[in-house]
Amino acid sequence: MTKSHATLRYTSMRTSIFGACFVIALVLAHFGILPVTAGVSGVFLLLLLAGIVSAPLSYVVLSKQRDAMSAQITDTIQKRQARPRSMKSRFAADAAAEDAIDDALRADQSA
Repeated sequence: MTKSHATLRYTSMRTSIFGACFVIALVLAHFGILPVTAGVSGVFLLLLLAGIVSAPLSYVVLSKQRDAMSAQITDTIQKRQARPRSMKSRFAADAAAEDAIDDALRADQSA
């Protein structure tokens, strides 16, 4: 499994598990197994129930994908933290070059 799309893979699998739990809750409510009222409050209750059921299920089932996503995020952060040091040195070199040009121009003007 590649790490390049680990976050996307984890998110889509987590969303799929939530969606499956919601559909199961919806079917159970339709057949009267879950006593849920009709309307917005009933749908909200089913969404809440699907979230409560899918969270521990995702935690157990998606542990490998979560570890891969964590490794991908850690690698990205380490690469970004390493980059600004080189950018800072480039900015310092550019500033020094501009200062040298400015000093040379002022020396020519005063002479």
